[in-house]
Amino acid sequence: QVQLVESGGGLVQAGGSLRLSCAASFSISSIPSMAWYRQAPRNQRELVAVIFSGGGRNYEDSVKGRFTISRDNAKNTVYLQMNSLKPEDTAVYYCNARFLSGSSTWGQGTQVTVSS
Repeated sequence: QVQLVESGGGLVQAGGSLRLSCAASFSISSIPSMAWYRQAPRNQRELVAVIFSGGGRNYEDSVKGRFTISRDNAKNTVYLQMNSLKPEDTAVYYCNARFLSGSSTWGQGTQVTVSS
C-alpha cells in the first residue's frame, strides 16, 4: 500500500525550531520529487519546499533561509527542518510524492502551531 506518514509537528514559540519527517511505505530513491505543502485555515494549500531525485531543491520565498528540505533514500524518509519559526508558519503540513506516471500521493498532515 502506498502511504506517506508525517510526524514532528507541534506547538512552538516564535523563533523556535521543528523538524518534520515524512516516512514512505515505498522506496523513494527513484521518485522524481518529494515535497512539503502547507495549508492554513481559510487558505489554499501551498508548496513550501520540494526536493528532486537529483538533489535540487526549491523553496517558497517566505521560507528561504529558514527551512531546509532533505531526503534519506536509505530510510525512505523526507525531512523539513524549520528554523526561526513565525506565527504565519502556522498550518497543517502535508508531504507529497510525485511519481514518474505523473500521479501523486499525500500524507495525512501534521499540525504546526507557532505562538507569538
